[in-house]
Amino acid sequence: MSGKLGRTTEQRMAILRNMASQLLWYGKIETTEARAKELRPYVEKIITKAMHVYTDNVEITLTKTDKKGKEVEVKSLKDGAQKLAVRRELMAKLYDLQEIKAFNESKKDYKDRTSEVQHPLMEKIFNEIAPKYAERAKNLGQGGGYTRIYRLGERRGDASPMAIIELI
Repeated sequence: MSGKLGRTTEQRMAILRNMASQLLWYGKIETTEARAKELRPYVEKIITKAMHVYTDNVEITLTKTDKKGKEVEVKSLKDGAQKLAVRRELMAKLYDLQEIKAFNESKKDYKDRTSEVQHPLMEKIFNEIAPKYAERAKNLGQGGGYTRIYRLGERRGDASPMAIIELI
């Protein structure tokens, strides 16, 4: 059963979705070597798709009425057709993680900070990760190779080979 992690399809896909979401959110996770090797192509395909469309934005103008009843034109950015399609595809492949409240942050500050963002992981992928790797691909002249696996040795309980997978 090499390459299948000894799980059913639903279980294996749930494990990959969870680990990919955690890896993209935190940038580094510790897992078994076999799981890290299965996770690598899954995450790299996600990053590649996001890299190709992260600039596809459409600027729209809305007219809103303010508190005094005066109409005001407001410009905002929306996803273009390609970016929206990729965003929906990635949302099917990842779990949506929520922002974590900081230790000394008040509830009001946390709500103010997170009120505008509906899907924090998607925003992080399209606003931080994709531009970073697009710039890297342009500078190095190569695509792919967004992750690195470090072998750690064997786990103490069952001697399973452990590894750290991280975004480069």
